[in-house]
Amino acid sequence: MEQDRKSTPLKSLQGKIWEEGYRKSELRGQVFSDVPPALARWQGRKIQIGIFSSGSVLAQKLLFSHTEAGDLAAFIQHYFDTTTGPKGDSASYRKIAQAMGLQPEEMLFVSDVLAELDAARSAGMQTALCIRPGNRPVASLHSHPTIRTFEELFPSSTAARD
Repeated sequence: MEQDRKSTPLKSLQGKIWEEGYRKSELRGQVFSDVPPALARWQGRKIQIGIFSSGSVLAQKLLFSHTEAGDLAAFIQHYFDTTTGPKGDSASYRKIAQAMGLQPEEMLFVSDVLAELDAARSAGMQTALCIRPGNRPVASLHSHPTIRTFEELFPSSTAARD
């Protein structure tokens, strides 16, 4: 884990360990303050929300159902992990689009990792680089739109997308 390996068996074990911590209320997921209202706004607009993480689906569900802001899992319809494929492989993003019943070009993939954004764009998705406090620095030369908060994605003043 210290080496941040994306090993599916390791991530599965990690999720099972975390499960006990969440069950005992020893762990709480942390999200930025703009995330809960953004998730609610997008759900109200019937925008499908999915997560693609190197953490197991179990770990993702635990994190979002036990956040400091409350249970956010109800806002997320799709969870994807390394069983979908590597995050740096465009085929993984095509699988995600298929699983969500969408064409890749109908989707927006947001990440703080340029290689993931490049792979999603290669699959045909729209992309946005999310720069947040605590993120690793990224190269300044890239072609992805940049956001700093989720309010910038489909903001309140934007017409609903179907």
